[in-house]
Amino acid sequence: MFAALDLPTLSIVLLGALLVILASGVWIAIGLGLVGLLAMILTTNVPIGTVLATKVWDSAASWQIAALPLFIWMGEILFRTRLSEEMFRGLAPWLQWLPGRLLHVNVLGCGIFATMSGSSAATCATIGKIALPELEKRGYDQGMALGSLAGSGTLGLLIPPSIPMVVYAVTANVSVLKVFLGGFLPGLLVMGLYSGYIILWSLLNPGKTPPRDPVMSFAAKMQQSKKLIPCLMLIALVFLSLVLGFATATECAAFGVIGALILAWWSGTLDWAGFTDSVMSATRLTCMIMLILAGAAFCTAAMAYTGIPAALAEWVDGQNLSRHKLVLALTIMYIILGCLIDGISMIVLTAVIVLPMVEKAGFDLVWFGVYLIIHVEMAQITPPVGFNLFVLQNMSGRDTFTVAKAAFPFFLLLNLAVVIITAFPEIVTAIPYWVFPEVAVKK
Repeated sequence: MFAALDLPTLSIVLLGALLVILASGVWIAIGLGLVGLLAMILTTNVPIGTVLATKVWDSAASWQIAALPLFIWMGEILFRTRLSEEMFRGLAPWLQWLPGRLLHVNVLGCGIFATMSGSSAATCATIGKIALPELEKRGYDQGMALGSLAGSGTLGLLIPPSIPMVVYAVTANVSVLKVFLGGFLPGLLVMGLYSGYIILWSLLNPGKTPPRDPVMSFAAKMQQSKKLIPCLMLIALVFLSLVLGFATATECAAFGVIGALILAWWSGTLDWAGFTDSVMSATRLTCMIMLILAGAAFCTAAMAYTGIPAALAEWVDGQNLSRHKLVLALTIMYIILGCLIDGISMIVLTAVIVLPMVEKAGFDLVWFGVYLIIHVEMAQITPPVGFNLFVLQNMSGRDTFTVAKAAFPFFLLLNLAVVIITAFPEIVTAIPYWVFPEVAVKK
């Protein structure tokens, strides 16, 4: 009796059901599954149990998804080391000459740690643990210290390895390796924008930047930075293995775990309690993400039976929206969603609707993955659910509003990064299609 519902009515019913379910506090994974169940009941007589079992299995039985728990575990191991302390001490002598001085440690330190953690919260907390007290002790402006750390912490999502990138690649059925490679240059772009803003701010506010530390000789700088060398070697190993094609993303994740364990042992922070804590924490986070992916896979299959994604893609195509207008509309949508839900949920909730639209408009899915990850970064520093804001609130003792205000300029810089990669998509696609030249880039 419900099968006669037209598509607009069916869309409203399913969207309303999703909003009610999520508002009730039900887990997102379960909510997605319930909406998929309702969609199939309303539109098809296909055996629901068969579809559910098949899609849940397909969402987990993937070689690509094996990289997810490994990268999460690597970040958990490094989170429990003294890496943040060594990173601050090792980078500080080299950045004293720049306007803004040690504020750039937040940017560069988070960028380096991002290449090993894959997590925004872990990056923000690990670097902030030592950077905030040091910057406060030296007299740096707390607002800029908090804002630069909140913004730079999001690099853990954009610079590979990135957990949301793996989720997107699995959801969109594209190569994890290509999405990883697509994130390198945009990651450097965002770091450049952050440092450029810090330089401009410090030149406009010279009284808020403390004087530089005493000048050190090159040998003294190297001596203070020597403990960073193993960390940089691990980064080089993972990066070169990806770019030169020596290993898949999953194999690089395994190398990263081994390297992280060696670094933790070398730094003297690897004990049995820390090891088991890292395993259990990585297991809990992996299970949560896998459950969301399973619910999203079933919901995606159910939506295909309704015909809503195909109809929406045709409707968008019929509006004759320019590519830039479509990007603008999606940007507004993702900024609003980022204020309401977490990044991984944002990816899986919208994929079934958005991916057919962007493919219809001729966008490259690797480019779109990086574009989407930048919006996930924005969600980390936008209230009320921006997780980096909560991390820094707890670490600094300031309220969420103060931290969000400090992070706002960096939110704007992320929007500028979206404009730049939209105008120059080669920033994203250059490395992936240099490594894989057999695949043509969509213009």
